[in-house]
Amino acid sequence: MDCQTAQLGISAYLDCAVSPEERRELVQHMAICQKCASQSERYRALREAVRSLPRRTPPPDLIVRLRVAASKARVQASGGADRWCGWRDRFHLALANLMRPLALPAAGGLCSAIFLFATLVPTFCAAFALDNTPGDVPTMLTTEPTLKFMAPVAFFNGDAVVDLKIDEQGRIVNYAIVDAAGQTSDQLRHNIENSLLFTEFWPATAFGKPIAGTIRISFRSSHIDVRG
Repeated sequence: MDCQTAQLGISAYLDCAVSPEERRELVQHMAICQKCASQSERYRALREAVRSLPRRTPPPDLIVRLRVAASKARVQASGGADRWCGWRDRFHLALANLMRPLALPAAGGLCSAIFLFATLVPTFCAAFALDNTPGDVPTMLTTEPTLKFMAPVAFFNGDAVVDLKIDEQGRIVNYAIVDAAGQTSDQLRHNIENSLLFTEFWPATAFGKPIAGTIRISFRSSHIDVRG
């Protein structure tokens, strides 16, 4: 054992707080080291001097004064807080502990709602971005051309089925004869054109916007059938 280790263990040696092996090593070291032995004797003399001092008795009201001083210091440290502040702090603590378990589900629900709304926005914009005519209410559906007005011109010389091409303005841009029942071409076209001369149509629509479409008309000797 060296001198530094011995001097660090002298106090514990005098208090009998070392193991028997450490005590034996200290005794052997101090037997051959005069410096450490002198240090041990000085510590022993100091302990005896402290023990010989008269014992002082604390005043009876010392405990009460210490409690009062501690209470004043606690109030000053809290900024003059009273019982209402204590209740407020406890309420804030309870509220924080209550809201913490709800924070994650609430945040997840909000993120889900934002994601779904962002997904559905393009479908809304596609409908409302259409250039509708004044007073037109988008129906979000597709409609076929419909007959608006037909001139009272009789169709003669048999029956015929005709497909009409209607533009966005409801005007006839072309027609094709589907079934003519053996009629001659020139006479048939003359009768069809006479019947369609003053005929008007409502155009087809897609999500409230007018578009081109096709309509089929069956000319009969007694009446006219119109199909979209």
